[in-house]
Amino acid sequence: MEMAEEGCARRLRHLLMAPVLRVVLPLSFLGLIIVCVLCCRLPAQQQLLQPPEWDVAEFQLNHTGEMCKQGLRQDPRLHWQGGPALGRSFLHGPQLDNGQLRVQRDGIYRLHIQVTLTNCSSSVKNIVSRRAVLAVGICSPVARSVSLLRLNFHLSCTVSSQRLTYLAHGDTLCTNLTLPLLPSQNSDETFLGVQWVHH
Repeated sequence: MEMAEEGCARRLRHLLMAPVLRVVLPLSFLGLIIVCVLCCRLPAQQQLLQPPEWDVAEFQLNHTGEMCKQGLRQDPRLHWQGGPALGRSFLHGPQLDNGQLRVQRDGIYRLHIQVTLTNCSSSVKNIVSRRAVLAVGICSPVARSVSLLRLNFHLSCTVSSQRLTYLAHGDTLCTNLTLPLLPSQNSDETFLGVQWVHH
């Protein structure tokens, strides 16, 4: 009789547990899948929220940074400025050191520049712009001093170019324009930019 009661109790437990197991096991499995999906998606979402891992900057001419005497430039270097208060100018990573671009991270950068001469009429263009040169190079540290771009205006009022180049942490780029020529202050005509593209 004890065996019959024990078998009956086992059967009753089995009958009561079967529906519970039919619901609990699939829900547990579904919960495990949801946890796995959330864990896999979380790092991707965190990456979207983090700041970009590349350096980028767009500068415009800082005409007040140049030493002028009676409207003539005394320093061949062009001085740049950047920041959101200037409109389309921005700075994420690189810094300005006395109006010159200083790189904060080693890597391959895309460098682009455009310079337009002020008061460049056809008569001035024929005389002056033939000898006008825009040069961009690494000027600091001195041990890494190298020319990156050298552009002749020829018979044009504007030069522009871009290139890929390796820059190291601490490199400072200097932009020189033949004296006494004046660059346009219009940010649509004169600008400099860099973008980190690879380490």
